[in-house]
Amino acid sequence: MGLPPYATTPQRIWYYSFRVICALIFIFLITPIIVVMPLSFNAENFFTFTPEMLRLDPDGYSLKHYQDFFTNNEWQRSLKNSLIIAPFATLISVSLGTLAAIGLSQSHVPFKGTIMAILISPMIVPLIISATGMFFFYSTLGNWLETTLGLDKNFVGYVKVILAHSVLGIPFVIITVTATLVGFDRSLTRAAANMGANPVTTFFRVQMPLILPGVISGGLFAFITSFDEVVVVLFVGSAGQKTLPWQMFTGLREQISPTILAVATLLVGISIILLTVVELLRRRSERLRGIVES
Repeated sequence: MGLPPYATTPQRIWYYSFRVICALIFIFLITPIIVVMPLSFNAENFFTFTPEMLRLDPDGYSLKHYQDFFTNNEWQRSLKNSLIIAPFATLISVSLGTLAAIGLSQSHVPFKGTIMAILISPMIVPLIISATGMFFFYSTLGNWLETTLGLDKNFVGYVKVILAHSVLGIPFVIITVTATLVGFDRSLTRAAANMGANPVTTFFRVQMPLILPGVISGGLFAFITSFDEVVVVLFVGSAGQKTLPWQMFTGLREQISPTILAVATLLVGISIILLTVVELLRRRSERLRGIVES
């Protein structure tokens, strides 16, 4: 909405100043991404703009770095690991996070604030501290799974990374589902119980359809967290579980490969798509709860 005609001079100054400040912050945040994307099409193996690129010469642009990503065995193995770990971690995060959010939404649960603080602590505590604790815990768990149950070492490695990423994703699910449950009408579940529906039927037929946007939004955040995470997997995983961010980190440290720029551009595109879906789900959730006009 624009300024009303009766706005004072200070109000007008703040109105336009606020928009200028927001624009400057947006430019500050988006500039690194804008710089990376055209560099991924560099025809040379450089991390800088070549004279041909600055002249917009077609010979200065190429898709060879994208071709290298889709043909290189190391990159494809890392992509495969990410596509294995992230969905399973998301599934666990959504299942446990949704149950925790529903439980904490009950009025009779004691110490809800303390429990909530503990559950969302993985997104508050510095990641390096969480990764260190996970290293000692999951190394002990991994040794027990290998020695006692006789499980394959590589399989145990995947289990450890998936469980660790699930811990990081659960807080996002709890927060989004809890926000969705704020406008949930409890009389609907009581009406379903009065009609003879058991708790499981009530959950899947009444409650879940209404909180589904929040569940999906939390799942998307959990997926992004797992797909982009590198610190925990460095501590918990091994070379067999090298994910895409790990491969990018290795490429920056050991060999300066412009393929990293192509991968970064693809990840930015995926993130934009997922965040767009999250925004659409948020608006749908608001419409279902009657917050905004449909």
